[in-house]
Amino acid sequence: MKTKVQCFFKRAEAFVVLLILGITQTMAQSAAGIDQATAEVSSYVDPVSNLIIAIGAVVGLIGGVRVYIKWQSGDQDTQKSIMGWFGACLFLILVGVVIKAFFV
Repeated sequence: MKTKVQCFFKRAEAFVVLLILGITQTMAQSAAGIDQATAEVSSYVDPVSNLIIAIGAVVGLIGGVRVYIKWQSGDQDTQKSIMGWFGACLFLILVGVVIKAFFV
């Protein structure tokens, strides 16, 4: 029984050593690759955040029309609908702004 436990710990120790060596080799990559990846990701930030803001604007217009239709028909759930659509638009617009602020 003792030899099985010792064998297990030796294997675990070897696994940890190999894992540490693998991580060290991975972390030892040049900074040029990291800089290239950063530049590539940064080039996508503005179009994506503008797209999210545009989607928020479209959702806001659709929500405004739907709320207006509910209001004109005399529906009792108008306030709940307003809050839901307003929250969705606010979230999308804030996500677009936060993405720009986070990556710039």
